[in-house]
Amino acid sequence: MLVSGLPMHPLDHPIWNALITQQALAEGGARARRYPPAIAPFAAMTDMSSESFAALHALMSPSDLAVLFTPDPVTAPAEFKVLLAKTGEQMIGSPAESPAGATEVVTLGADDVPAMMELTKLTNPGPFAPRTHELGRFLGIRNDGQLVAMAGERMKPANYTEITAVCVHPSCRGRGYAQMLLAAVSRQILARGEIPFLHVFSDNDSAIALYRRQGMEIRRRLHVTVLQQRI
Repeated sequence: MLVSGLPMHPLDHPIWNALITQQALAEGGARARRYPPAIAPFAAMTDMSSESFAALHALMSPSDLAVLFTPDPVTAPAEFKVLLAKTGEQMIGSPAESPAGATEVVTLGADDVPAMMELTKLTNPGPFAPRTHELGRFLGIRNDGQLVAMAGERMKPANYTEITAVCVHPSCRGRGYAQMLLAAVSRQILARGEIPFLHVFSDNDSAIALYRRQGMEIRRRLHVTVLQQRI
């Protein structure tokens, strides 16, 4: 993406650049793109022109959401209603190793989707849809057969890979599961020669503190905007 004729860092527009890297999953064209809603609600535009908003509008149905991550605040035209406008911190780095002990980390797949949906609904780590697991490898921890913690990969702009859905069941917090999964997901990203990063709302102080303790640092602040068509 070009702004004022100068190329920007891939992470300044992470969704747009991820939809280029993961173009097999992308819907849309030159002005607006998105993931299929069953995978993720993320969308992006080349700019904030009326033409780009019109292209985004054309991609959506009335029930769809479009989640944008942008360097600047979004001023949406009248055809859209803004359901959420907050800021998020983009953090980058390699989470520190965590001793695994006797806890087994397992790879999750399509058969685990109901359990993954249940856990994310309970803990609300961010958008998670029935096909989100197709974006990358997801890892989990089970306790007596129940999925109690998980984390995985989502957007892949250029040679960066986003860590996502870091969540732990409330009954199992304080056991180091989040740190363990952060380290495990990071290892698989680094093994491919890629760089881990993640997003967290600016007001989520506890999560930001956790990621800092794990060796990640804030790269920049982005604006998170959720749009829906106005009926």
